[in-house]
Amino acid sequence: LTRCARSHLEGKLTAAKGRAKVVDKATNAKLKVSFFWPFWGDYWIIDLGADYEYAVVGHPNRDYLWILSRTPTMAPGVYEGILERLRAQRYDVARLVKTPQASA
Repeated sequence: LTRCARSHLEGKLTAAKGRAKVVDKATNAKLKVSFFWPFWGDYWIIDLGADYEYAVVGHPNRDYLWILSRTPTMAPGVYEGILERLRAQRYDVARLVKTPQASA
């Protein structure tokens, strides 16, 4: 289940519930995900925090990319490290847009 406030921080939460199936049982990092049956998309976990505090999800063609965090903010060094690894994998990190988060 993915949730976000689309228009602004105090906006109405929208949610999308997807179904996922593992397509690479050796790593469990390559999934097919469907939010709208019968369409399935590649959803590859390309970076993961040691304690699962973040996951980076991308597409093998580099068409899309998400950095997902369990917390509203990440330490700047952690975020910059992720960006470095993504650049090394030829992802266009300039296309990333940080989602505004409420102050802690």
